Amino acid sequence: MGSEQPWTAGPGEASLSAADTCSGALPHRGPSDPGSSRRTHTLALTLPGLVYCCGANRAGQLGLNRVDEKGRFNICSVPALRVLGVSFISCGEAHSAVLTKGGQVFTFGEGSRGQLGHNASANELLPKLVEGMDGLASQIACGSHHTLVLGSSGQLWAFGSGVKGQLGTGVTEGCLRPTSVLLKRDSGGAATVIHNDMKISVGWNSNFIYTAESSEREPPIGRLDKAKLQKWLSMEQGNSEAQREISLMFSTSSSLVANFTKTSEIPQAAGALTVDLEAASQVFDQLLNIPWIRKSINIEPLVDNICSSAAVIKSPEIFMLLPTISLLHEDLSVMKMVLALSIVIVEHLNDTAIKTLKEWWSSMETNIMTKHILMWKNALSFMLRNGLLATHNPGVKFLLEALKYLHRANKRAGRTQEVPASTFYVEEINNSVLLLEDVNLWRFWSTREDTEVTPVIFCRYPFVLSLICKMAIFNSNALFTKEIHKLAHRLTVMCPSGTFPDNPESPPAPVFQLTLRRPSLIEDTFRQLGAADHDYFQRELVVRFVEDMKLSLVNKRDFFLHVFEELLAPESEMFMYNDTKTLVWFPAKPRVEEKSYFLFGVLCGMALYNHNIVHLPFPLALFKKMVGVKPSLEDLREFDPVVGGSLRYLLEDYTDDDVEENLDMTFTVIWDDQKVELDPKETGKPVTSFNKKQFVDAYVNLAFNQSAEKVFEEFRRGFFKVCDRDVVELFQPEELRGVMVGKEDYDWDTLKQNTVYDGEYHARHPNIITFWEAFEELTDDQKKAFLLFLTGCDRAPILGMDKIQMKVAILQNSTELHFPESLTCHFLLLLPIYPSKEMLLARLKEAVAHNRGFWKE
Repeated sequence: MGSEQPWTAGPGEASLSAADTCSGALPHRGPSDPGSSRRTHTLALTLPGLVYCCGANRAGQLGLNRVDEKGRFNICSVPALRVLGVSFISCGEAHSAVLTKGGQVFTFGEGSRGQLGHNASANELLPKLVEGMDGLASQIACGSHHTLVLGSSGQLWAFGSGVKGQLGTGVTEGCLRPTSVLLKRDSGGAATVIHNDMKISVGWNSNFIYTAESSEREPPIGRLDKAKLQKWLSMEQGNSEAQREISLMFSTSSSLVANFTKTSEIPQAAGALTVDLEAASQVFDQLLNIPWIRKSINIEPLVDNICSSAAVIKSPEIFMLLPTISLLHEDLSVMKMVLALSIVIVEHLNDTAIKTLKEWWSSMETNIMTKHILMWKNALSFMLRNGLLATHNPGVKFLLEALKYLHRANKRAGRTQEVPASTFYVEEINNSVLLLEDVNLWRFWSTREDTEVTPVIFCRYPFVLSLICKMAIFNSNALFTKEIHKLAHRLTVMCPSGTFPDNPESPPAPVFQLTLRRPSLIEDTFRQLGAADHDYFQRELVVRFVEDMKLSLVNKRDFFLHVFEELLAPESEMFMYNDTKTLVWFPAKPRVEEKSYFLFGVLCGMALYNHNIVHLPFPLALFKKMVGVKPSLEDLREFDPVVGGSLRYLLEDYTDDDVEENLDMTFTVIWDDQKVELDPKETGKPVTSFNKKQFVDAYVNLAFNQSAEKVFEEFRRGFFKVCDRDVVELFQPEELRGVMVGKEDYDWDTLKQNTVYDGEYHARHPNIITFWEAFEELTDDQKKAFLLFLTGCDRAPILGMDKIQMKVAILQNSTELHFPESLTCHFLLLLPIYPSKEMLLARLKEAVAHNRGFWKE
């Protein structure tokens, strides 16, 4: 059909000659054709079905719902085509056509000759469905001003200009809507045309119809052929063809991405990740486990190419794939590739690409997220191990910034996909950095603008600091502050009276001393804390009891143990309790003065500052708020499982109809025995499917923020009078709770293995063997009571039971009538010798039940 006359045509029909069945030299595009263009505009189709465009757009041929007199010189996506599931595209001189996976045809652009098939000559700025064709379409092709559509049944349709006979209708008139074209063979062709093998292709004013000799379907362009993969994996030694194919697969970012693009009949949402990271990760691991394949893969040129084109990258899928390649986790890859990739991501990617990556990072499965983290973390560890911090300061910063992106994405991932915080820890920092110096640099540069010479400051990236490292920073900072107070005291004592006008005649000691009566513990504590200069809170704490004025570290442990026990008892009336009486929170209407919460905060700060684990049965929400993290529904579920569980059920399980019809809920709730309107502007506002998230968010906000805002702020103010806020905020909420409260993860075997013996005692001593046999017979609660008896705390340290080394010695001058004793400051158990296990067990139970026996109730 058309001016080149390769067909013989009669009225309303086109005839196919025998010579035309040779398809090898004729142009055709398969269903995964990468693009289509004419003289002035171009459309490109990606494997996931996204369409990109550039070029002329005077008639709306780019489908962007606009015209551009000068055209578009930058490549952009076509939003209107995202939801259609496009499988093929074709371009005319100023019009475009797309075929969807569902067999529909949409056209847009210039319509003056009817080439859009909408029974009109108007231009279309957005894709519009072509109607009037029976059945589904299987192929499309655009000429300069005409369009062909091949139906799945073998029926050919044409519309647009026919001035050169290109419509095959037997006349030179154009058609504004699809017109059926009759196909037949001429006298030289004996075989019947099979429509499944039929192909169409269009020139400027001409058309070609031909059949393929082979009925075998070729694999989609670019996608990994599973049969070929299995062939590679089964080969003991690769041949030149296999090596070339594997090398080609890793040669460019487009080829690597194409191999793992997802296949889906359902259109992908805008911005959705279209590569199968799980499949890619598995294939990479399989390939790199085979020596000859490993030698065939060289990704350095690929990384170099990415670095040189970073600024113009539109779809950054390659950055999702690369960290799943184990080669990039090796030391040899750090300096040439991983470091370069960190610079690209942090410095050179455009804002759109970074925004897309952030969304994709947040959606990764935990195993893929872990691989991403490990690539950057291993590179950072390599640089620290090899002393490259001083010489490659900027590079270390880029690696830290890349890890920061992943850490933030991990926080957004949600509870089911979030990897543990410890995955980010870089253990080499403990050995590579003077922690106190890092804290000093951190504070020094916090008040200055960063420059090129600003050193790496790890405290700016607390997520890479292990818990041991953070505790060392906190303890070093506290010790430094205490030493400053001691130094100031010594200088004051050495100088004559009057040298410093502000100094008193007799300078106070460089400690903060509490002198307390055991029966009036809270009264004395609050009175002395309230009267003290707040600067004294950061001094060394000394506790004396009037009943026994000896100074001892035991006093401090005793003090924190019993003062928190009394403050958190219901009789103190300072807190509200959950239904099971296992957790406490700040009350909506406090029954004690607000100053008490300030002093309670001071006590909590002093416990942490002086390395004492204390009893704080608060939900994680408390520790979140202390480090600036917003409480969530999960925290309400911890505090009140019934209410929190109901709210989760409302959000996640109830259908929209169920909310209105069955729940009959309003924004009026009861909290701490008080009726509260969650929406003060509308009393009794009903909960609907449209506002249920607002309702849940308001409930959580009421519980942990609004209801107790004043008393919590007093508590926080008191806490940070003792502890430096910036150092405390290095901790994750879970870490801070563990450091302050310990954990209920008891490993009694470790306690036994770490125990040392003094004097006559040794591991095989009969009395020691009897002791451990008796210890095994204690209940879990009695074992926890023993830990309290030994250490002054019934919870295990956050770093584990191996941080407790019990020492056992004979209680001097004792008989079988004496009870075991302990020195909690030294974890020392003084154990008399008993004639039988029964007597030892009875004496041990009695001793731990009375909590050391020297606290006078």
